Amino acid sequence: MNSHPSPATRTLNVLLWTLQVLWGILFCFSGFGKVLAYDPAVWRQFLHQVAWFAAVPQGLFIFIGVCEGLGGLGLILPAMTRVAPKLIPLAATGLTLIMILAAGFHIARGEYHWFLPLNLVLGGIAALIAWGRVAMPIAPKPISSLRTLAGLAVLCALVLGGIAPVLYQSTHVQ
Repeated sequence: MNSHPSPATRTLNVLLWTLQVLWGILFCFSGFGKVLAYDPAVWRQFLHQVAWFAAVPQGLFIFIGVCEGLGGLGLILPAMTRVAPKLIPLAATGLTLIMILAAGFHIARGEYHWFLPLNLVLGGIAALIAWGRVAMPIAPKPISSLRTLAGLAVLCALVLGGIAPVLYQSTHVQ
């Protein structure tokens, strides 16, 4: 049996890793920023930034943020640490579902020009990641100190990266 993957398999694996990292960062930053809307001052500020924010209750907005943030983490941390990598397709499927629901929401609001295509692209690539990681799963490995520390460092960086811009903006309102 050949233990070396074909060039096509290697290319697909690199593509999946790249998409997982990019989508993971994007959803972490988007989600963690939304979670900060628990603060009434941040929520009021958000309401003036994007029209659809005012169309959902604050609690739902925060819940969407939690789901996006956890989904983003689920694309990166299990792959990087190799702890429970079977969670990757589940996280990607959850993000796909969020984007399908968001697309339906924007269709109902008649927002076809920007939000709908964005939701379709984000959800479509999340679905590709889900399919790809079912077809080409990442092999699990036992927990090691180095992978645990690396995972914690990435977790801290993602949380801080997602929260810092919102905190900065909320403290520098003019």
